[in-house]
This record gives sequence, C-alpha cells and structure tokens, in this order.
Amino acid sequence: MVDVEFDQGLAVLTIDRPHARNAIALETMEQLEKALDAAEGASALVITGAGDRAFVSGGDLKELSSLRSEADAAAMARRMRTICDRLAGFPAPVIAALNGHALGGGAEVAVAADIRVAADDIKIGFNQVALEIMPAWGGAERLAALIGRGKALLLAGSGTVLDAAEAARIGLVDVVLPRSLFDEGWRSLARSLANRPAAEIKRVISGVSADEAIASFARLWVADAHWQAAERVTKRSTNPR
Repeated sequence: MVDVEFDQGLAVLTIDRPHARNAIALETMEQLEKALDAAEGASALVITGAGDRAFVSGGDLKELSSLRSEADAAAMARRMRTICDRLAGFPAPVIAALNGHALGGGAEVAVAADIRVAADDIKIGFNQVALEIMPAWGGAERLAALIGRGKALLLAGSGTVLDAAEAARIGLVDVVLPRSLFDEGWRSLARSLANRPAAEIKRVISGVSADEAIASFARLWVADAHWQAAERVTKRSTNPR
C-alpha cells in the first residue's frame, strides 16, 4: 500500500509493502497515481519507503512475471515512467528519503526526485542488467543528467551498486545522514523547503526566461510574507542579544 500523510504543507508518500521489500507491482502503481492526485497543492513532497531495509527494491518480480508479451511489458514501463515523470514534474520540491536500499526501479524512483536524502547505511544501484534488462522508467536518462553520460553508462551498464558515501561523492545522492538522525533529518529538511518559496526556485532552475524569473521574484517581493520576514530580520539586526 501507499500511505499519504500531510504535515504543515508537506505531503509524505510512503510505499509500505514489507513482504516485498517495498517493490512495485501494478497495484502499487495505481496507489501511487492516487497518492500523487491527493498530494496536489502540497508545498513540498517526500517519497519514502516503510521500514529501514528498502526504499524501493525495484519492480515486484513475482507480481510482474505474468507480463510475457512486448506489448504488456511496454505498457507497464510506460505507466511507471509516467508516474516518475509526475514526480519529476511536481510543481513543488520533491525529496526522495532513502530509508533503505534503492535498487533497480527503486533507483529510478529516487532520481525522479529533485533531492535525495539517504541514511548512511543504504545502497543504491541501477542493477537491472542482472536480470538482462535495462532501466525503463526514465531512470537512465535522469541518471545521465545527474552524473554525466559516461558515468551513467558505466553504472547502469555494469549494474554497480554504490554505498551512500560513494553515491554522494559522484552527485547521485545529495545529503547523507547517520541512521540515528535520518527520520528527523529528512523531515526537517522537507519542512524547511515547504515553508519557503522553494517551489518558485524549482520552477526557475527548471528553465524559464529571464523575464519569467524576474516576474517570480517580483511577485514574492510584494507579498506580505516578504515584508513580514524583512521586518523580523530588521528587528533582530537592530536589537542584537
């Protein structure tokens, strides 16, 4: 199942399939679609897995083994790719909280997010080649955009699985937290993004014209929230403790 939680403008989607290490089946896809519908309007979005063993362990091989024709395989890949596209295109910041290993399709879900926060004991890898297949949910293209074409081909082509520190070193993971601080850490980060104009910043860095970027700034400048914040900053600077 996919749980949806709302917390101070933050929507948290949790894939909770402990019997399958949070692997994705067709029913999971349907639940993810509904969860994304429910999350519309959130100021930030987190996707994570239940427990501490797996973020998403890929596609559920047992459940998906009935797909034997090219047409059925293509339909499944297209559906999940559309879900990952929705994550990537969500208007507000999207954080993948890697509570456990992100392997195969799980790594594809992770790179659909804007930011990846990982517990320090997790592993991540595009290891679909172990099954003699390839990433099909948009992950290969997103991986190349993150770390470069050559490194992406090397990792996905060899099926190399990285630990959190190495993934952070090459830019695949953005933040690594000690396991003991992980839950508090990702939630604090996500709340900070939800409570600031990060959605406008995401829109600008995703690619808009200079005029659109300036218009976004101007809208924020005249908003009450800006003047209230400016007043707080002014008071602190004139009344230091």
